[in-house]
Amino acid sequence: MLRVQALRGGMSSAVHLITVQTAAAQRVEVVLRRYVRPELNADEPDLAEREARALRVVEQIEVPTPRLLALDPTGATVGVPAVLMTRLPGRVDWWPTDVERWLRRLGEVLLPIHAGPLPPPGVLPVYEPYGQSSYQPPPWARRPRVWERAVELAFGPLPDLPAVLVQRDFHPGNVLWHYRRVSGVVDWQAASVGPAVVDVAHCRSNLLGFDRSVAERFTTLWEQASGDSFHPWADVVTIVGFLDDLRSGWGSDRYLLEDLLADAVAELDARS
Repeated sequence: MLRVQALRGGMSSAVHLITVQTAAAQRVEVVLRRYVRPELNADEPDLAEREARALRVVEQIEVPTPRLLALDPTGATVGVPAVLMTRLPGRVDWWPTDVERWLRRLGEVLLPIHAGPLPPPGVLPVYEPYGQSSYQPPPWARRPRVWERAVELAFGPLPDLPAVLVQRDFHPGNVLWHYRRVSGVVDWQAASVGPAVVDVAHCRSNLLGFDRSVAERFTTLWEQASGDSFHPWADVVTIVGFLDDLRSGWGSDRYLLEDLLADAVAELDARS
């Protein structure tokens, strides 16, 4: 082992870039993700194993993804559950010089993901909203009734949408760029089988840090590229799935998130 470097990002794990030298004197870089949060491992002891299964599934899609090298599902070798994978070239870009081009490519990279072959039943989980410790509105909410209605809608009937492969944590922080082109998508531990719009909604919510108009433009570009229409249900289930995190704030864009939720709730109610 020649070098170990901590990588930024990742709320559920510690991620390191490891440089090793092979027997042929070649330098190779690999990525080690260790699930180091005891409370998370207690609640979800199969996290590393789920990520390994997802990495095997997405080997078949037409988007570069890390390749699984080794799995320590219980931590018997490294002390905590861990996954060793290949390193993809490129870096995250949160500050693009050409926002329109950046948004278009973000939307386009979802198409081959959602077109990927579905694994046999049971390999990946079926999409369902993330459970929360409480479904009360966040303390800063200006429109608590909107949040209450959103919870009702989130646990109501699902819309009739095709089930596809979804990354489930799709946002600019999980997309790598190299020479202004997408060089890969990382962080597949939440991959599921569900409606394509949940990936769009997750990305929309993360784009609110720019502006609501940026989130809407991304959605429009995805609709144009895919030929599909965004469904407001996806905004509702996505934002309700953030409730536990939202109780401690969400930064300056939390009211934009509430506005997005209010519009989605109003549109769903108008459809019923």
